[in-house]
Amino acid sequence: MKYTLLSTFILIFSFYTNAFALDITFADDDWDGVTIPKGQQCQKFGGINPATPRWIVSNIPIGSDTIILEYSDRDSKKMDKGGHGRMLFPISPTATQTEIPSVPGHTFIIPSQFAMIEAHRGAGWDIDGAYMPPCSGGKNHAYYVTIKTVKGDLITAEMVVEMGKY
Repeated sequence: MKYTLLSTFILIFSFYTNAFALDITFADDDWDGVTIPKGQQCQKFGGINPATPRWIVSNIPIGSDTIILEYSDRDSKKMDKGGHGRMLFPISPTATQTEIPSVPGHTFIIPSQFAMIEAHRGAGWDIDGAYMPPCSGGKNHAYYVTIKTVKGDLITAEMVVEMGKY
């Protein structure tokens, strides 16, 4: 009886935790989730017009009205958990898929459809701005983005996507 109840709970929990899994892919062929593309690192280490990848987000829960993007460096305590910049991108509550455009690095001038939540936390390390591209100097740091869909203040889905190592 205990095992049946536990199995049922695990099955139900798995269904509900996976019911709102986003499907996220890179819209640019240069990004593969393994290695940061050449030129997409910060300018301090030779980046050329670095910017966030463009994203295709599918399986968005109906009613979600905003996507939050939190760019991070897993190997730097200061730059982890959104330390490379946090921003939001409004969507239609009826949207189930959207393409999110790139945001340039090293500037506070971002596309008008975005709003900055928090500038990158590396002030003084390289050029300030809403987004700091990977900037470890090639020390094999792991970069990722956490993408959340929200409805008002409620998170409706969340997924972590590996951007690659630099």
